[in-house]
This record gives sequence, structure tokens and C-alpha cells, in this order.
Amino acid sequence: MTRSRLPTAQNVAIPEIPVEESLSLSPQDSALIVVDMQKDFVHPEGALHVEAAPETVDNISGLIARARENGVLVIYTQDTHTEDDKEFDIWPRHCVRDTWGWEIIDELTPEPGELVIQKSRYDAFYGTSLDHYLTHVWDVKNLIIVGTVANICVGQTAASAGLRWIQVVTPADGISALTDFDQAGALRQISMLYNGTVLAQAADIEFGGR
Repeated sequence: MTRSRLPTAQNVAIPEIPVEESLSLSPQDSALIVVDMQKDFVHPEGALHVEAAPETVDNISGLIARARENGVLVIYTQDTHTEDDKEFDIWPRHCVRDTWGWEIIDELTPEPGELVIQKSRYDAFYGTSLDHYLTHVWDVKNLIIVGTVANICVGQTAASAGLRWIQVVTPADGISALTDFDQAGALRQISMLYNGTVLAQAADIEFGGR
């Protein structure tokens, strides 16, 4: 019986990821979701620090500002756990409700009235009201996804959006991962499996028209 060969750094090639140079979206049917930009992930002293995450903060901040200026919905997710969460069988203790690490970083503080989705699993749609607001209240057609971690909470949220036929848009400099492989894999899945749009920079997204 022939055993499948496990991939190694020597035999895994990254397929080409199509990248758009620019994209113009209608503010009326678009939303921006900022995934898990919390102190436990972004701050160097966080329990599950993602080294690449701080590099995305300015890019995300600029995109949020432009979204707000153009009347685009801005949504946040907040990874939220209890002290005895089963997820701690997989990951170290992190983002326990009302702790310092659970807080969204100061640079990206939500404004009053912006929706903050507290989620207990990777997927922001799982067990939350996100689907209700995106598809039934606001009729969002385009969902820009930024944040961390690219192949985990960002990727799982992108998957659920894609399965709902929401157009997923992801700027590569607006997401971060634990490894370059994970970053590339997430962008590959978004562009290929869910027919999403990948851009190199958040600055390449424009808002205008209907």
C-alpha cells in the first residue's frame, strides 16, 4: 500500500494568486469587517501574539477612515472566551472576556454605533447575529475582510461569507498570519475557492458610485 507523501518545503509550490490592481466598490452595498484585532493577538505582550499583525495596523486604520468617510458599514469581531473554554485545549488561554487581552487595540477602537460581533469560534458567522445584519438588514453584497489570523478567523469568516454569495474582498497588507505559508494559503483559498478579490494593498480599494 502506497502512503501519501506529506508536503515539505522542498516539494510544495504556491500556485499563482490573482491580484487586482485596484477596485471600486459601491458604499451602499459594501461593508468592512475588522477581524480580531485584539491585544492578545496584536500587542507584543499578548497571549497569542502574531508577529506580522502590528504591520497591518496603519493599513487597516486608513481603510477604516476612508470607509467611514464614505458611509461604508464598519463591523468588528471580538474573539470572546470563558475561563473554561474548550478552545484552550487547542490554543493557550486567550481573549477571555473582560481581560486586557480581550480588548480591541486602541488604534482601531470602534466608534459608537458600530457593530461589534463577539464570537466564540473562528468563524464570525457561527452562533452570532452577523448573518442577520449582513444579509437581512443591510443586504451587503461586498464584504471587505481585514484582520488576523489570515488562515484561521479571517479565512473561516471569508468562507462563510463566500458560501452566502457575498463577494469577499481582501487586501493582502490588511491581514496577518503566523507564517508566510498560512498567509499565502488563505489568499489562495479566498481567490480560488470563493471567487474573492485579492488586492496587494488596502489603499487600492476605492469607494464611489452605486
